[in-house]
Amino acid sequence: MQATGAGPGYSEPAAATPYPDRVPPALPPPPVAKRVPHVWKRASGPVEDPWAWLRDRDDPDTIAYLEAENAYADAWFERLADLREQIFGEIKSRTQETDLSVPVQHGPWWYVSRTVEGLDYPIHCRGTTAETATEHVLLDQNAEAVGHAFFDLGAFDVSPDHRRLAWSADVSGGERFTMRIRDLDTGTDLDDVLEDTYYSTAWSADSEHLFYTRPDAAVRPHQIWRHRIGTPQADDVLVWQEDDEQFFLAVELTRSERYIVLSAGSSTTSEARIVPAGEPSAEPVLVRAREHEVEYTLDDWGDRFVVLTNLEAEDFRVVTAPLDAPGTWEELVRHERGRRITQVEAFAGHLLLHEWAEARERIRVLFRDGGERALTFEDEVHSVGIGANPDFATGTVRFGYESLVTPLTVFDEDVRSAERTMRKQTPVLGVDLSRYRSARTWAEAADGQRVPVDVVWHEATPINATAPLSLYAYGAYESSLPPWFSIARLSLLDRGVVWALAHPRGGGELGRRWYLDGKLGKKRNTFTDVIAAAEHLVADGYVAPGRLSVRGGSAGGLMVGAVVTMRRALFRAAIAEVPFVDVVTTMHDPTLPLTVIEWEEWGNPDDPEMEAYLASYSPYDNVAAAPYPALYVTSGLNDPRVSFHEPAKWVAKLRATATGHAPLLFRTELVAGHGGPSGRYPAWRDEARALAFLLHELGAASTT
Repeated sequence: MQATGAGPGYSEPAAATPYPDRVPPALPPPPVAKRVPHVWKRASGPVEDPWAWLRDRDDPDTIAYLEAENAYADAWFERLADLREQIFGEIKSRTQETDLSVPVQHGPWWYVSRTVEGLDYPIHCRGTTAETATEHVLLDQNAEAVGHAFFDLGAFDVSPDHRRLAWSADVSGGERFTMRIRDLDTGTDLDDVLEDTYYSTAWSADSEHLFYTRPDAAVRPHQIWRHRIGTPQADDVLVWQEDDEQFFLAVELTRSERYIVLSAGSSTTSEARIVPAGEPSAEPVLVRAREHEVEYTLDDWGDRFVVLTNLEAEDFRVVTAPLDAPGTWEELVRHERGRRITQVEAFAGHLLLHEWAEARERIRVLFRDGGERALTFEDEVHSVGIGANPDFATGTVRFGYESLVTPLTVFDEDVRSAERTMRKQTPVLGVDLSRYRSARTWAEAADGQRVPVDVVWHEATPINATAPLSLYAYGAYESSLPPWFSIARLSLLDRGVVWALAHPRGGGELGRRWYLDGKLGKKRNTFTDVIAAAEHLVADGYVAPGRLSVRGGSAGGLMVGAVVTMRRALFRAAIAEVPFVDVVTTMHDPTLPLTVIEWEEWGNPDDPEMEAYLASYSPYDNVAAAPYPALYVTSGLNDPRVSFHEPAKWVAKLRATATGHAPLLFRTELVAGHGGPSGRYPAWRDEARALAFLLHELGAASTT
């Protein structure tokens, strides 16, 4: 793959050589994956893939190879044991381990979750007042996780009468959950056990029926079922089965608790049906038949429905509909290009609108009389999100605010008077946060587009082209990444590392067009935008040439693989977490989880032109006999989103092909999925390992 053109003001780093200062450590030889002849038939001709056998997790050689890679990585990281333990200690010491969330009033109860020092998981409680919210334990995840190496809570849904809790758990990382119904008066689970469920649920008004989703073999939620409490799962009623493999199903109860909304969505199209919550056995009423590339979501606004849609509105608009004609729409909030409305929350007297504009989040309040006001904030580089507001009749909005230098802060604000009350700021122990600085800068892509980049550093770190820098990005699925605060990141900043967050095309930070220009046949824009951001950070003196790293996960892991393939000499080190790197092969295989629905994001390689385009940037298909940056790659054996074999194959091919002495490390979580370890302490140790890798490779292991 050819290198892209350099952006304005950029010159190739003088230090960007094949790492002559790196000497292989005294380690056992790295694992060598066997080669087994295999040929893929593609439009461009046959493609040899001698590591295709790694797709078979039941082959004993597959697990043996993963274990060998883990052992090799552990041996390499042994040299950093002290640094890793130091970073873990920093994360732990700065975190208030025994802590309490802000109590949320819902009906007659105040709900809260708490953490306890030494325990991995939250404990969910409630009480009759905010002060006594921890009085009754509803679910202790630590108790439920006993005996399991992995534990992930899926559903946590209290019934409208507040007497029952639908909760589910995944103990493998495969995102298939077992659901139970807990009697909150006695604290015990009923005999009801619902196997093989997915995330979303909705209760009927009488709290006697539970709607839930189930996944198919490809972990696609393709069915919605109705369960009557006290009956076996075999008696459950199938409410909706979606046979189009491009659509996922979901179900939820509106905040008013009057309607159950059943929805189907692909990457570009949606469709919804509604069931009165008081009539759970009623036939679902279609809102509006699916139409290609028309998206909408619906909520109850008391006397009418409110709908968020992109119909005749690229960046979405808000319409209303009569309760007896939900498909008849009348405009309420007009479309404004570049102001992407991402969320509408309905309350008795107002609406909350969450938006992205100019790569910044904002919240607007819209009143029934047509008046409106926006929540205001001083810091240009921030994140703001609508918080837990379960009661329909509330006159306040709870929201969360954070920035690169401000921990998550929860506020309540009166929607009319704008009186704002801070309920809690996440404690950061033993740290003077006033010593950190942040800024927004804009890179210029090769085609002239301006790419926003958010930067944070310690005040003692000079911005004079001498510092190391860690660049993070994602850039897919219209997923917008607001700048967030991280306690773990402080361990980088305190050692003189600058941290930057790029917002490339493929995300939605600058509106729907920003997303459309970074998908399908324009996907390479994501990668060239990140490269432009990296070049800009060098040119502006945020980072020393030759001391730049890049990091991303999942689709962001693809970004990492693509940019280090396109511009290997630009980056000193890279971390690719659960990376989607075998793009062409995966997109050719509809039996893999998510492949079919992903065709709308990446393209269907059955089209020869699209196959060629995917192959032009797929990291696995473009491994070269050349020196690469230091690479740390991760995967999860039970990952249903990015199969473990993608990074495994990539690493195996890199080991056989790449030159130079830079480290190539690969670790697979053998009892986890896409998100890595489930407990907070293992997660902190996992992050400490990644940060130690960056600090070592960037030459920044000392503390500021």
